[in-house]
Amino acid sequence: MTAPAAALQKALFEALNGDGSLSAALGGAKLFDHAPENVPFPYVTYGRTSVYDWTTGMENDAEQLFTLHFWSKSEARKEMLDAMDLVSTRLQDAALALDKHHRINLRLEFTEARYDEDLLAYHGLLRFRAVTEENA
Repeated sequence: MTAPAAALQKALFEALNGDGSLSAALGGAKLFDHAPENVPFPYVTYGRTSVYDWTTGMENDAEQLFTLHFWSKSEARKEMLDAMDLVSTRLQDAALALDKHHRINLRLEFTEARYDEDLLAYHGLLRFRAVTEENA
C-alpha cells in the first residue's frame, strides 16, 4: 500500500518545485525529502506520511495524511507564512500526475506556525489529507 504515497509525494515535488512563485519566495526549488547540509533558508521539507487503505472489493482507494515543514530564519515569521500560503493555494486545485492513481480529494487539515528556540528559526507546518483512487 505504499504505491499511492510514493506517487503522491512525486507529484507534489513536481508541482511545488516547478511553481515559479514558490521558487521565487524560497530562492529556488527548495522542497526536500531531507534538507541537504548547509542549505540556505528558507526551505520546505516533506514530513510524516500516513496511508490508510480503503480498498473494497470494487475500489482501491487510499487516504493519506502528509505534512510539509517550512523553515525560515527571517527576523519575522512573514516569510514563512507567505510560503505556507503559496503552497496551500497551489495545492488547492492542483492537477497532480499520480501514475496509476488519481486524486479524489486534497484539503488542508491543519496549520501551525511557531518559533523554534533550539534552531533559532521559524517552523511552520501544513498537514493535508488526500484521498486517491487507483485508475481503472
